[in-house]
Amino acid sequence: MSVRLIVRTFSEICITVGTVIVLFVVYVLFWTGVKAQGATDGEIVRLQEEWARQPVEPQASGPAAAPSPDPAPTSSAPASSSPTPAPSAKPYETGRPFAVMYIPRFGEGWDWPVLEGTAARTLKKGLGHYASTARLGATGNFSVAGHRRTYGDPFKDFPRLRPGDAVIVNDGTTWFTYRIRNEPYRTVPGDVGVIDAVPAPLEKNAAGFDGPGRYLTLTTCDPEWGSSHRLVVWAHLDATQPVTDGKPEAFHS
Repeated sequence: MSVRLIVRTFSEICITVGTVIVLFVVYVLFWTGVKAQGATDGEIVRLQEEWARQPVEPQASGPAAAPSPDPAPTSSAPASSSPTPAPSAKPYETGRPFAVMYIPRFGEGWDWPVLEGTAARTLKKGLGHYASTARLGATGNFSVAGHRRTYGDPFKDFPRLRPGDAVIVNDGTTWFTYRIRNEPYRTVPGDVGVIDAVPAPLEKNAAGFDGPGRYLTLTTCDPEWGSSHRLVVWAHLDATQPVTDGKPEAFHS
């Protein structure tokens, strides 16, 4: 075999490998986002259609909670007057959406469906609710995961979250406004206590809650293009109001 043939063969292999790498990068950076956009839009449309077919009856009974005077408490949540969803509330269905989340810190157009479960196929369509954690608005820890990068990059700006930021969730009947307690906490994937009913991370007192309350936990991967660690923020339920009263003021706070 001549040297020229060896060089030509090697060059062709390099070109082929390079082309495959470029196509993979395009798939990761662009095509997964296109697919995710279509999937998330579809899930939100599905929810809106379901909500349009049902009467607007808030899950909870009683008056809406007033905003807390302190958006970042050091222990349990102040929203004791916030109603807990009725025990007879319809169970969430695995892989199906049940709410839409909004985080004003991430921009006016940031809205993502929340689906039940955190399986890979579920997180391709939106955010995923840890099935073992509390229901939306209930006593306990309503915990949600989302991709940092790929599939629409829902939590790309996660490090920008700050104490006092609003996380607003709509289940078709009620607006639930949570207020973030901490700057993003970096930990390892095995730190499963972050989603306990009363958050109990490996770093003691990192969550700042010392008793039962109505909490929210958001988790994503770190570093931005890796998954060796996790970023976590915790929040407490600050207020609720029926959707018939319009959007909460938290959208502008």
